[in-house]
Amino acid sequence: MDTRDTPEGRAEEPLPTSPEQLLEHLAALGIRTVTHRHPPLHTVEESKALRGALPGGHCKNLFLKDKKEQHWLVVALEDARVELNRFDKVIGSARLSFASADRLWRHLGVRPGSVTPFALFNDRERRVRVVLQEQMLAHDPLNYHPLLNDRTTAIAAADLLRFLRAGGHEPLIVPFGEEPPDSQPTLA
Repeated sequence: MDTRDTPEGRAEEPLPTSPEQLLEHLAALGIRTVTHRHPPLHTVEESKALRGALPGGHCKNLFLKDKKEQHWLVVALEDARVELNRFDKVIGSARLSFASADRLWRHLGVRPGSVTPFALFNDRERRVRVVLQEQMLAHDPLNYHPLLNDRTTAIAAADLLRFLRAGGHEPLIVPFGEEPPDSQPTLA
């Protein structure tokens, strides 16, 4: 078996887009960001322990698939509850589950622990649907990894939306996280 076809075999494979290329793209769109370097972070808990006084909304990103093989990137505040068995109905899907590391690499070009809305830059065919937590967008700035988990990039919520739309990704904006969701999604 060719180990390049497994997540382990891709550990040394270069990213399709470097963090520097991503930041250049954001600058070309007129989007201002601030990036902080730090040791690699793999979980929300690690992030909370290291970030100190870094301002803004701190977020988590869930790469999911449904029974029809549609892929979803759900972006929410780090403490938001996402109950997959209920959330699928809110976004008009069915039987959501976490997508594999192989699918993550194939569709977003990042490794586990580095999932970010910025990875949608690598989804040139626009096969991944993005869902943003409505409450998250009230925070300024928002903090995400810029394709690698050894740095964090702060971006204004309006600029995140501009970045997504420039890449052809119209997000679903859904209120969820505190109580089980019962509202319908809206297009941004």
